[in-house]
Amino acid sequence: MRRNKVRSLVEVIIHVLCWTGVYFALKALTASNFQMVTRYGNGPTMSLNGHQLFPYPHVVLGVLLLLFYGNTFLLLPRVIQMKSRRLGIAAVTGWTSLLFVLNYCAVRLLIPPGVAPSAEQVRSRAMAGLPPPPTPYSANDWIELQGVMAAIFLSMLGIAVAFFFIKEWIRNDLRRSQAEAHQLDTENRFLRSQVNPHFFFNTLNNLFSMAQRKGNEELADSISKLSDMMRYMIYESNTDTVSLQREIAYLKDCVALNKLRYAEMEVAVRFDHPVSAVASGVFVAPMLFVPFLENAFKHGVAIGRHSVIALGISVEGKKLIFSCENTDHGPVKRLEEDKGGIGLENVKRRLELIYPGRHELMAGPGDGKYIVNLQIELA
Repeated sequence: MRRNKVRSLVEVIIHVLCWTGVYFALKALTASNFQMVTRYGNGPTMSLNGHQLFPYPHVVLGVLLLLFYGNTFLLLPRVIQMKSRRLGIAAVTGWTSLLFVLNYCAVRLLIPPGVAPSAEQVRSRAMAGLPPPPTPYSANDWIELQGVMAAIFLSMLGIAVAFFFIKEWIRNDLRRSQAEAHQLDTENRFLRSQVNPHFFFNTLNNLFSMAQRKGNEELADSISKLSDMMRYMIYESNTDTVSLQREIAYLKDCVALNKLRYAEMEVAVRFDHPVSAVASGVFVAPMLFVPFLENAFKHGVAIGRHSVIALGISVEGKKLIFSCENTDHGPVKRLEEDKGGIGLENVKRRLELIYPGRHELMAGPGDGKYIVNLQIELA
């Protein structure tokens, strides 16, 4: 926490120093030179050169601040999410053009209708060895500076775009590092806690054979499902993505095994999912939906009471939609209240690491149910 505060303070100081430099650069870049020619009666003409500073750099600085931070924090984050690149470029161009016009009009309104010094004033000061009287800044001077202003605005736009994409690259790299560290930590914990897989599967195979010899087909089928689930968890889910069809098969097995703990009338489960041809062509992060199903059984089913669990998975274009609804029994702990279990915060954290900015999760009670709705933008 302290390190984050120090980093933020350093970043603020750097921004202040940079904008201070921009302010003084504006004063230097927007200075104008003028030449005044005076004729003394029938004698020779006298040419006087002067240097005039732009009196409104603070106004331009304010507009440049709007240009930089408006693009960096408001416009560009939305532009990169647009499907049309042309629309994004048009939005950035329109915002820059609007601020350029605003800058021109604001300064133009501030310029007073000054009166240039007369030839007599110039001649009298020149004969006295004094510099020429100051020439008031005029609208013509401001119009002549528009080429410089355009170059300044384009430069600031380029700096804003570069700053945004550099920060975005750093943020994505940090997310990737955190995801890798999180995955490594999860794998290490799993390896420390797991039973030797070969021993485990041999034991399940022995139990499966015993159940078949005893003629208990229901028990044999349950052991077979458990074996498939553990094989999926240990071997197949160690990749970044798995087929949605395989994830659906795992959920089906999970439903079948969980229903064994309850009487037929105590829980009814409905599972709507896409056909195999559709599901096999879609890939998702493994074990993504299981926490919601486990919590639906754990917190949405009560002994001696009728409960309903409705699962749904659909694919609409590049969007995957998962829903889970279970009967809300009131006193039963909900997902976000379960500090000892998987917890909604842990699920949110994993989604943020795997699908940053490409998911929407809503979970909460409603109409006597606890409802979970998860939408993921597929790559």
